[in-house]
Amino acid sequence: MTWDEAGLRHFLTQQLTWKPSEFDDSLELAFIEVPLDYAHPSGERVELALSRIRAVDPRRRRGVLLSLNGGPGGDGGLGRLLPTRLAGTPPHEVYDLIGFDPRGTGASTRVEGEASPTTVPFDSRPPDSAFTAIAADMWERDQGCVRAGGNLRRHTTTANSARDMNVIRILLGEPAISFVGWAYGTLLGAVYGAMFGAHLDRNVLDSSVHPDWDWRQQFASQALAVRENVDLWAEWVGGRDRFFGLGDDAARVLESVEEVAAALASMGESASLRTAFDGVVGTLSAARGRWQELGLLTGELGKATGDAERARELLAGQSRWRPGTAAGGLRDAVLEAVTCETEWPADLEVYYRDMRDFRDRYPYGFGVMRAQPWVAAFGTCTPVEPRPAITRGDYPTGLVVQADGDPLDHCPGAVAMAERLGHPLILVTDSGAHEIYRLGGNPQVDALVDAYLVDGELPPARVECPGEARPSIPAD
Repeated sequence: MTWDEAGLRHFLTQQLTWKPSEFDDSLELAFIEVPLDYAHPSGERVELALSRIRAVDPRRRRGVLLSLNGGPGGDGGLGRLLPTRLAGTPPHEVYDLIGFDPRGTGASTRVEGEASPTTVPFDSRPPDSAFTAIAADMWERDQGCVRAGGNLRRHTTTANSARDMNVIRILLGEPAISFVGWAYGTLLGAVYGAMFGAHLDRNVLDSSVHPDWDWRQQFASQALAVRENVDLWAEWVGGRDRFFGLGDDAARVLESVEEVAAALASMGESASLRTAFDGVVGTLSAARGRWQELGLLTGELGKATGDAERARELLAGQSRWRPGTAAGGLRDAVLEAVTCETEWPADLEVYYRDMRDFRDRYPYGFGVMRAQPWVAAFGTCTPVEPRPAITRGDYPTGLVVQADGDPLDHCPGAVAMAERLGHPLILVTDSGAHEIYRLGGNPQVDALVDAYLVDGELPPARVECPGEARPSIPAD
């Protein structure tokens, strides 16, 4: 699909009307129109919500800094509020901070799905007998997207969001934009660079999607990333057996974890206690500073054998899987749209095979969910185009930022992205952090990225920064 400026003249000559935001006194909001289908710009239109916080020092202003985190589709549909997270930082001195809700999200034209009921309780280790019902529930979820998503669903693609970014750039009157992308934003930034490299200035990709993995591989990699964190935690606890009493090496610690999981499952309640525990193990093992908490919790749960009330009390308030929207309503369905842009197996037996494997190897952090059927397996959404290949465009060298234990975007993805684009890699070591620059509280990373965005100072090809410290419990 080509970029036809003549055909897009209506969209490229709009007048931006900025109005004060009710969210923040410094934030201005505006709306623009873009074509639903860039191949047919005279057809249906989509509205995008933009935001702006002006640069503090107009005399030093060097352009605009566009940003996006979370997703696909931005952080809970609040991409337009992201500039408030960067306000008051050194880049704010010299950039207008620009946010936007990508097509399908937030205050932009939304792509929605019907919230559908589930017929099986959520289980981190579902039996084979539940597999067909899990697939049937996912089919219902997909059908809800078919009914509510309309034509927008197949036009909600990474490439179209990159084209939308280019319309934003032109309407802002900028020859080029600088960009910070976290998580899915890394993919969007890399695709924008591949498609519109001549209009990309400084760019930072934080918590990176792998440039070569399809969406199924990306999902599956999360289960492995969580397991790597659990194994590191178990090794650390095993070296402190006198304190925790869970075993004197990683294997024995994991045996203790499995004994707790089995005891919780035997208490009934549709395996909800074991499922909650599996989620806590996956979540807290990523947070190095909470390793002591996880070790002590595991020990206390081991003492609560047969006491469901005590187990519920210990697990109360811990991280759990987010509940779904009540059936009958509408929900954001951008994730279900964008993840259709790569291939998924149509044979459900492929998913069932992987679910058995993941159930055994990756039970923590709900690893089996990364293997089960997804809406894209049913082939009801054929995007207007596949996801573009990630190639280095004609733009300046940027930065890739990554934690080595990121449980959502596995570290090999960032290594591959840095190599593909020729960008230096800032690696946060011994860390399960996700979305680090200015969102994760790491001052060393913040200083390195600020120096690049403000003054163009690039670090060496690879820089390692420490993450959150492990608890100060001496080894045996």
